[in-house]
Amino acid sequence: MKVSVLRKYARLIARSGANVQKGQDVIIWADLDQPKFVELLVDECYKAGARKVKVEFDYQPLEKLHVRHQSVTTMAKVEEWEKARLQHRVDTLPCTIYLESEDPDGLKGINQKKIAQARQKRYPIVKPYQDAMENKYQWCIAAVPGAAWAKKLFPELPKGRAIEKLWEAILFTSRVTEDPVAAWEEHNKDLHDRCAYLNSLHIKQLRYKGDNGTDLTVGLIPEGQFKGGGDTSLKGIFYNPNIPTEECFTSPMRGEAEGIVYATKPLSYQGQLIENFCVRFEKGKAVEVKAEKNQALLEQMISMDEGAAYLGECALVPVNSPISESGMLFYSTLFDENAACHLALGMGFADTIQGYENKTLDECRAMGINDSMIHVDFMIGYEGLDIDALTEDGQLVPIFRRGRWAF
Repeated sequence: MKVSVLRKYARLIARSGANVQKGQDVIIWADLDQPKFVELLVDECYKAGARKVKVEFDYQPLEKLHVRHQSVTTMAKVEEWEKARLQHRVDTLPCTIYLESEDPDGLKGINQKKIAQARQKRYPIVKPYQDAMENKYQWCIAAVPGAAWAKKLFPELPKGRAIEKLWEAILFTSRVTEDPVAAWEEHNKDLHDRCAYLNSLHIKQLRYKGDNGTDLTVGLIPEGQFKGGGDTSLKGIFYNPNIPTEECFTSPMRGEAEGIVYATKPLSYQGQLIENFCVRFEKGKAVEVKAEKNQALLEQMISMDEGAAYLGECALVPVNSPISESGMLFYSTLFDENAACHLALGMGFADTIQGYENKTLDECRAMGINDSMIHVDFMIGYEGLDIDALTEDGQLVPIFRRGRWAF
C-alpha cells in the first residue's frame, strides 16, 4: 500500500478519530503487525500537537505464555506501580488509540477459565479508575492488517497479497478517500440526522422479528437517546471513537428484554470464535445460550459478573452499509458490528442518558444503564430482520424492513 495513502489514514485517526489536542499526551495500543504504520501514526499525533506519545505493544503468543505459567493470583494482582499508572491516566486523561490487527484464532487453546478468574479478581480494583475517566477523554479504535488475520480472510492468497487485500478493505470501509476528513463530516451528519429522528419518536420498546427465529422485545430508558458517529467528551472535545462506524445506538433499560435472538455472524471473543449461537432472555437476563462452537466460552462470558447477562447496547445498522456490501466477514467486531444490527451484553453507556453530563455514573445506572466488566457486541442483523418501535403514545412505527432502514 502506498505510503501516501497510509499517511492519510494515520492523519484521519489522529485528527478526526482521536482528535489529538495541542499539549495532550497520547497512548497507542498496537500488536506487532504494522510497525511502520505505527510510526506514521505517532508522527501524525505529534503533528497534531501531542506533547508525548507512548506506544504499548501486545503479542498474542506472549499472552498465551503468561496465562500458561502464571498463577491466577499472580495474574489477578494489580501492582502498586500499575495503580500509580492508572491514577496518572485519571489525572492527565491521555488520548488513547487502539490499533486492532490480532489473529481471530490467536488464543485458541488458552485456559479461558483461568483468564476469567483473574479478570474477575482484578476488576474491582481497576473499576474505580475506569469510572473516574468515563466520558472524559477521547479514544479511537481502528485497524491495520495482521498477517494471520489477513490469511484468515484470504486463505487462497500469498501472505503479502492477503495483507494488501485487507488493507484495501480497511481503507475502503474507513472512508479513506481523497479527502477522508470531509467524507467523515458528511457521514457523521447522516448518522446524527437519523438519531435525531429516532429520538423524536420517544421509543418505549424495540421489537425484533426475523424469519430465522428471532423474536425479541427490548425496553428502552425514557430519558435515553440514540447516538451515532462522532461524540463529544465531557471536556468538550469532538472525536470519532470507532473507525469505521455505521451504527445508531442506545443503551436499553436493564431488566427489560424478553424473547430469543439468533446471531447472524461469528463472535470473536478472547481470541476465539463463537459460532451459530442464540440467546434467550427473561426479565432482561440471558437465561439460556446455545452455540454450535464454543458454547462453554459463551456461558462463561455471561457469568463474568452480575451484569454480564444483561444488555448494554442496542445498535441499528442497515445491511446496505459499505461493510456489509463488501461481502466480507472480517472476524473482527469492529467491522462485523458495522455490517449488521447488533446487541451487546454487559456494560451500557451512561452518555446515552439525556443530560448525562449533569449526572453521576451511579445516577445514570440507577435510571437503567447496565453495569458490567464486559461489553461484548454480537451481530443479529440480516436481510430477514424487521424492527418496530413502540412509542410512548402507543404507536407502532417501522424502523427496519428486511434489514434496511424503513425511513
